[in-house]
Amino acid sequence: MSCPPSWLLLISLACTLLISCSGAANKDRKEYIVYMGGLPKGQVSASSLHANILQQVTGSSASQYLLHSYKKSFNGFVAKLTEEESKKLSGGHGRVVSVFPNGKKKLLTTRSWDFIGFPLEANRTTTESDIIVGMLDTGIWPESDSFSDEGYGPPPTKWQGTCQTSSNFTCNNKIIGARYYRSDGNVPPEDFASPRDTEGHGTHTASTAAGNVVSGASLLGLGAGTARGGTPSARIAVYKICWADGCYDADILAAFDDAIADGVNIISLSVGGSFPLDYFEDSIAIGAFHSMKNGILTSNAGSNSGPDPASITNFSPWSLSVAASVIDRKFLTALHLGNNLTYEGELSLNTFEMNDMVPLIYGGDAPNMSAGSDAYYSRYCYEGTLNKSLVTGKIVFCDELTDGVGAMSAGAVGTVMPNDGYTDLSFLFPLPTSCLDSNYTTNVHEYINSTSTPTANIQKSTEAKNELAPFVVWFSSRGPNPITHDILSPDIAAPGVDILAAWTEASSLTGVPGDTRVVPYNIISGTSMACPHASGAAAYVKSFHPTWSPAAIKSALMTTGKGFIHNLWVFFKLKFLRQNILFKYSF
Repeated sequence: MSCPPSWLLLISLACTLLISCSGAANKDRKEYIVYMGGLPKGQVSASSLHANILQQVTGSSASQYLLHSYKKSFNGFVAKLTEEESKKLSGGHGRVVSVFPNGKKKLLTTRSWDFIGFPLEANRTTTESDIIVGMLDTGIWPESDSFSDEGYGPPPTKWQGTCQTSSNFTCNNKIIGARYYRSDGNVPPEDFASPRDTEGHGTHTASTAAGNVVSGASLLGLGAGTARGGTPSARIAVYKICWADGCYDADILAAFDDAIADGVNIISLSVGGSFPLDYFEDSIAIGAFHSMKNGILTSNAGSNSGPDPASITNFSPWSLSVAASVIDRKFLTALHLGNNLTYEGELSLNTFEMNDMVPLIYGGDAPNMSAGSDAYYSRYCYEGTLNKSLVTGKIVFCDELTDGVGAMSAGAVGTVMPNDGYTDLSFLFPLPTSCLDSNYTTNVHEYINSTSTPTANIQKSTEAKNELAPFVVWFSSRGPNPITHDILSPDIAAPGVDILAAWTEASSLTGVPGDTRVVPYNIISGTSMACPHASGAAAYVKSFHPTWSPAAIKSALMTTGKGFIHNLWVFFKLKFLRQNILFKYSF
């Protein structure tokens, strides 16, 4: 067989090098957002402008790197750029305001309306059904009773939006619009490629802001009552920006671009970053600014990084930043021991019924030695550290607060854990769980050591009155504004602890394999839950004053909110109470 000519080898080598260099260059490219302020004036096409600007730094292949253009409500685009190209754009083009990576943000996870003095019987306007609340979140579960359109007429004539229907999603006269966004096109396999909600968060926030009046709602009997939104007759427009892997800046801005053009009246956004960003590099601040310019108030969750000062991440002066406060209801879960002593604790929200006394074992006495575990690790009940043959069918007492997955995978029927001082809110666990104060856990440990056959029963959670409410809960992020230090943030506090609202039926309560509980209503906490309370209140004000500006609505809410003056009893000595009251009302 003869050898190929040398020129053919050179061509082959050159092609190989070109392909290799091209692959390396593409690997170095990341998604960036190029923000350019307001829309171009005159007859200039935003898309053409974006392509021309991109071509100046990427060459003739600009079209393959342009992913999305913002051209309805503000000016900008998303493109795949190298770091060098992003620097050229940010520093060398007069039309560009800022260039920043397509970062990822996160979700900031009934009775509450009555508690804040907003009863169902509050005065309503006949135009309340003309108000449209735009929900930027994980989507919505449209079959929920909270979103039935029974009794609703057609959407308001001002509505310019659309419904991205699919085989598993349609809108109605309550949910009048729905869109979903994924700039890279890669929808996580566990999610729906539609506005349908897999996670539950978006369904919860939407029903809190504008859900119908639904009597008899509860979480498997807990928190039973009437579920409703702040503005029950308002319409809902859904913009799904969050997926199983997070909420991306490019999608957040695309949703703002559409929501403003669609004609929503209020935007509610229970999403935020992990740390504060400059206004021009924060997708939420940029979107809220253009919403404000178009007469739309954006209500933001402050963040769940408290109680450290300046921990707030949504704080732009032109939006409404919301902190989370507690309501006058809390949940207690009792542990009944075989010695006839009972201890109650907060933190766990137990929906299970355990009718019989069952064996109780200390995790440190059941190490999975075949997997290399010993008592040091098994006492914490980490996954894989417990001996199934010793734990199956028993309640496990653990020395550390965990998610309960380790005990469940080992065959336990319940867990007892310390609450680590975390109170004032409740969490769901995949097994019957009681979380106790440290003095109670000491007593439980002593009981286990006092008998060869310790037994226990974990009772279903019960409601108790929180006499100290309302107060800002510990996890709610604090101000002041970390960028503009002389501006106080957050702006207002609203109920954000143990809130009952609608939920997705696409997944179980905890998402843990083996947890089969699927419910239409759920109880969760976070500034995410506080935000739609403020959004619903803002929509209510807008229904009475349709011409009011975002600043006027924000001012009305801030200046008429209930003060926390009685909570000074908690934080100050009695002798200081009088002077603090005088100080509070002197300005």
